[in-house]
Amino acid sequence: MLKLYSIEELVKKAEETNRPISDLVVEYEMNTSDLAREEIFNRMAANLQVMKEAIEKGMQQTVPTKSGMISDEARRMAAVVQEGKTLAGGIVPLALAKALAVATVNATMGKIVAGPTAGSCGIIPGALLAVAEVKKLDDEKIIRGLLTAAGLGTVVARKATLAGAAGGCQAECGVASAMAAGGIVEMMEGTPAQVSAAFALALKNMLGLVCDPVAGLVEVPCVKRNAMAASHAIAAAELALAGIKSVIPADEVVEAMGEIGDALPKSLKETARGGLAVTATGKRIAEEFLGDGIK
Repeated sequence: MLKLYSIEELVKKAEETNRPISDLVVEYEMNTSDLAREEIFNRMAANLQVMKEAIEKGMQQTVPTKSGMISDEARRMAAVVQEGKTLAGGIVPLALAKALAVATVNATMGKIVAGPTAGSCGIIPGALLAVAEVKKLDDEKIIRGLLTAAGLGTVVARKATLAGAAGGCQAECGVASAMAAGGIVEMMEGTPAQVSAAFALALKNMLGLVCDPVAGLVEVPCVKRNAMAASHAIAAAELALAGIKSVIPADEVVEAMGEIGDALPKSLKETARGGLAVTATGKRIAEEFLGDGIK
């Protein structure tokens, strides 16, 4: 039985059986949860619906959060996309808007899918649903992309960490971007090896990303970081689908991320005592919002 401890093993099994990675992830879930195939698909479909609702709600957001740091960024970005006034055009600006929307809903304590974490919740829906919308992919394709992303995230959870408090933001936004990149490749019917390459390419370039939330809130830099990481996922998928490989294999990139996370000081791991959190502006916001500020 496949155990999801290795991306290399996952790719090898998919190639040997000539099946997509999403099929293997479903098989793994069936073996470990006693759920039927249809129920696993239905549960992921329910997650997809929550993602869609969060995007819709976030794009209508106009009221600032209690801290005042986040308000209508998603609505502004969506308006520019709708008016056709974006710089890049196509999928990337749409992904920015969708990712901002979901992360904003999270910042206002709304309902989201915390995949892989709440702090990185905008990246996977932002990237996958933007690709699906522009490429006119149906929900089954999206669900398969989500299943592939989930399988990749499971490997990371076992080999390293998904927590910003343990590994910095590379473990949250970095891994979410890598999961999304792999999911996009699956949606676009890339090969299992291309899924692995997209994952590795995305995560490699997010290594060392620190977790430095201003005032300890998952708002700044988190919400806009979600948007940037969604665009990063699309870039990695684009490279992989073009046949560009990662020199460093995916599993080794994950191991490197874990080692880097261990080496990061505590001040840069969700404690709000380093990085952007202790800039002059970050301290002022913390003092105004929390009363006593960051010491």
